[in-house]
Amino acid sequence: MKDTLLKIENLSISFEQYGRGLKKFTTTPIENLNIEVKKGEILAIVGASGSGKSLLAHTVMDILPPNAIVNGKILYKDEILSKEKIKKYRGEKITFIPQSVNYLDPSMKVKDQIKIGLKNMKKEEKAKLQKEIFDKFELKENEIELYPYQLSGGMLRKVLFATSIKMNTELIIADEPTPGIHQSVLDKVLKQLRSFADSGISVILITHDIISAVKIADRITVFKDGRTIETVPSKFFSGEGENLKEEYSKKLWNALPQNKFLEVR
Repeated sequence: MKDTLLKIENLSISFEQYGRGLKKFTTTPIENLNIEVKKGEILAIVGASGSGKSLLAHTVMDILPPNAIVNGKILYKDEILSKEKIKKYRGEKITFIPQSVNYLDPSMKVKDQIKIGLKNMKKEEKAKLQKEIFDKFELKENEIELYPYQLSGGMLRKVLFATSIKMNTELIIADEPTPGIHQSVLDKVLKQLRSFADSGISVILITHDIISAVKIADRITVFKDGRTIETVPSKFFSGEGENLKEEYSKKLWNALPQNKFLEVR
């Protein structure tokens, strides 16, 4: 059995807001959420838009807005993931692949953006690893000399992956990494995520694309209204979903075009 890398217990996230007459109120989009990520596995988190999937990623990375109130435990290798540790691990042991390619610096060449993640290395080691990254993500010499605005959507997605992965990465959180890309690029992105896991890196794949999740994930967690509905092996999403325990999970699966087009409520 694989060891647990990240464990989240009874996580609740609330936001303090002000309405008319400056009346303060609180919303709680995530409540009593529990997940566990094993070393070297892909855990896909699926659910309808607004179910709290991306908030989970932002919480682990500690990039929530100032009005957020977080309760519960986040354990990393059986130790509390404090703000100090998140700051130390973020961008190194724990990396984030955001949904938007706008995270890339439009004023910096591709090769220079990738170099940022290779700090504290000797020149020879840096050059060698940089070439390995270019080869792994199929980035050609003429492409790495370009700026983000000169690249296609699929190529930008490759660059985003390349800039996110570091030498000592242990956990990748990929937030909707496959929106609006061509099938051939999608297949390569999924293959790359699977290869990360096969090399021992844990991956949290946050997505609304259940088919992609089933292709590469070891397990799938279903979110609904900020709660964990169930976590099952990805193979349970097959047929008519007869192996799924929760009715909502079955409806989510059967709502896909290749299934029954059932309405999800």
